[in-house]
Amino acid sequence: MRYPNLFAPITLNKLTIRNRIISTAHAEVYAENGLPGERYIRYYEEKAKGGLGLAICGGSSSVSQDSPQGWWKSVDLSHDRVIEPLARLAATMHKHGAKIMIQATHMGRRSNYHGEHWPHLVTPSGVREPVHRGNAKVIEPHEMARIVRDFAAAARRVKQAGMDGIEISAAHQHLIDQFWSPRTNKRTDAYGGSLENRMRFGMEVLAAVRAEVGPDFCVGMRMCGDEFHEDGLSHDMLKEIAQELEKSGLIDFLSVIGSGADTHNTLVNCMPPMALPPEPFVHLANGIKSAVSLPVMHAQSIRDPVQAERILAAGMCDLVGMTRAHIADPHLVMKIRDGREDQIKQCVGANYCIDRQYNGLDVLCVQNAATSREEHMPHLVEKTAGRVRKVVVVGAGPAGLEAARVARERGHEVVLFEKNAEVGGQIMLAAKAPQREQMAGIVRWFDMETKRLGVDRRLGVAADAAAILAERPDIVVLATGGSSHTGQVARWGAAEGISVSSWDILSGRVAPGKTVLVYDGVSTQAGAGVADFLASRGSLVEIVTPDVKVADDVGGTTFPIFYRRMYAQGVVMTPNYWLDSVHREGDKCIAVLRNEYTEELEEREVDQVVIENGIVPNEGLYWELKERSANLGETDIETLYAAKPQPSLAQALNPGQFLLFRVGDCISMHNIHGAIYDALRLCKDF
Repeated sequence: MRYPNLFAPITLNKLTIRNRIISTAHAEVYAENGLPGERYIRYYEEKAKGGLGLAICGGSSSVSQDSPQGWWKSVDLSHDRVIEPLARLAATMHKHGAKIMIQATHMGRRSNYHGEHWPHLVTPSGVREPVHRGNAKVIEPHEMARIVRDFAAAARRVKQAGMDGIEISAAHQHLIDQFWSPRTNKRTDAYGGSLENRMRFGMEVLAAVRAEVGPDFCVGMRMCGDEFHEDGLSHDMLKEIAQELEKSGLIDFLSVIGSGADTHNTLVNCMPPMALPPEPFVHLANGIKSAVSLPVMHAQSIRDPVQAERILAAGMCDLVGMTRAHIADPHLVMKIRDGREDQIKQCVGANYCIDRQYNGLDVLCVQNAATSREEHMPHLVEKTAGRVRKVVVVGAGPAGLEAARVARERGHEVVLFEKNAEVGGQIMLAAKAPQREQMAGIVRWFDMETKRLGVDRRLGVAADAAAILAERPDIVVLATGGSSHTGQVARWGAAEGISVSSWDILSGRVAPGKTVLVYDGVSTQAGAGVADFLASRGSLVEIVTPDVKVADDVGGTTFPIFYRRMYAQGVVMTPNYWLDSVHREGDKCIAVLRNEYTEELEEREVDQVVIENGIVPNEGLYWELKERSANLGETDIETLYAAKPQPSLAQALNPGQFLLFRVGDCISMHNIHGAIYDALRLCKDF
């Protein structure tokens, strides 16, 4: 076996897990009124079918009503009504040989009061948390006693549901580690001061949980390996805490993560994006493991089997969490087991999943549109039971690649036209930005899969209507993408070459200037990425946006990376200004800015103005083919949104007739996930 350590079973207390690969607790944002519903269960079931050993679900599942769920919509463990749906989840996982636990916590200050019940949040010393903006009262002894009872009651419910264990959270600055940390615990009573006192509340929680579930039920604790704050918990302090936890005899495993999470800058460490190196905090897990004999789990940016096997073989931890890796590909373990590693849809660390969660949106994968939509979107595309058709796809960006892949998986004859010499479309531009190179991994998988499946790929061919019709297609899917939208305002001077687009810079068509103003009209990763690209090549850069902050539409675990880099390189960030006009004065560009709130004008004298303003659809082919198509280019949205086949697929076509559809940015500007989802939900029924 190539991966003997990965596939070695392990026993925690009385619980035997079939392999060492786990999915660790994360907020899915799928729970319905605090309960795991069908979508939630199907999401975890897919991982179990894919061979996963253990899933710990329900990141930040609340044990108390004054720990509101907030926008992450996790499971509510504070009521008996959770028992039945948890039992269905457990039975489903067990049916496929996987084990299932749930994380239980009280968030303390790490929330906001304007959720359900409008509670007064509690924390050891009333210290506000920056990320969630949680203002909290100083917790009183009677409240501590109630919350201890709440933890025990939650554990009873979990055991009663037939779950395999419970993980108590003392990571990410939840209530227990708010007591642990000198950064948040300034108390002078029996719960503050010495380490023993600061650990007292957490020990009371664990003792109550253990008394409730008995000696044979698996109980673990998730903890930080280093808060990375001078006034917080150091690695040595946390090793000492781990030793005290082991001495107590109350827990069966530790799950160790790196970094605190109470500031925007530290939060990004907890779910490391592509800008951070692989497994950046495994040394912290190893440090904790060196101090205890308890089994140790670790999950942070472990994405491929060779990496995971090496970590286990080196004894750095006992179980590896490949959580985002399973969001990208829930069949990961099965593919490793079967020697199909090159078919794994590998996580690239785009953090689209986590960034959505921090915006209160359901967790989705940037490159896998079936994840969390298992009720109606397939991870494994089945062959059609109908006739084989000729499908022509135009454009090999993410939408076109997914359309070609899915149509070919259905068994159809597929021709893919792409005007460029390589596939990938705008993703390949996005990958040019510093520390964004791994975006190209999305394309790499599609590239390999379309080759493996035998798609007839015609690269470097700009298909026109005649070339498409010459293929005598039954179905034409247009995925022609868009073009840089720099001409929205004539006064910007893009047509005259006074200003240039971010595409011009990233593609290398235009060299960076010495002093550059980047105007970002959409506040996504693209504007910050091109500013970083320019600064890293020596340009003096100011990035201007009409939004309230630079990169305003970039998620909470991604924008701090851009900010780190831009501040370090001296990029000037100017929000709340529109680009009014651009003109030349001699060899200089004069950018005129208009303040959003005062209407006052300011000028900037620079060598170059670079505009990132999104895209406009490339729709010429659509209008040329529309009247010739049998369905007049119509996509029926009622059936599309219901995940049902297009009605036009059932109509008989005369010789020479074809159906016409379009997906992705050639309709309107979406993101990568939107483009892929467009293609999957349409083509799965071809």
